[in-house]
Amino acid sequence: MTTPNDLPPRRRPTQPLLDDLGRAIVEGKDATAYLWQVPDDTATRTRLQELLEVIKDRSARQGRREMPNLCDELLTALRAQATPQQVDILQDGFDRLYRLWSAAKSGLL
Repeated sequence: MTTPNDLPPRRRPTQPLLDDLGRAIVEGKDATAYLWQVPDDTATRTRLQELLEVIKDRSARQGRREMPNLCDELLTALRAQATPQQVDILQDGFDRLYRLWSAAKSGLL
């Protein structure tokens, strides 16, 4: 029988080291957070479009299928009228991209 003192110490969950794809996703997440405050900021929307194109291209080169499809959906949402619902979709999409990237980096996918 094991006692609590016999168990190995718990490891804290760690974030994978950011590569170019991870940095683009984190930058996109930050930009969508900014859109909550200024939903019709043209410069931020242009930057998001550039980031989504980069993420789509790099993830496709890595052989990923879901990430490029998700980027296409987010690009379509980005072209719609600036509303809180649109910003929410963009934030959820970048959260999903981050989870997919993180899972791939950890070897789960």
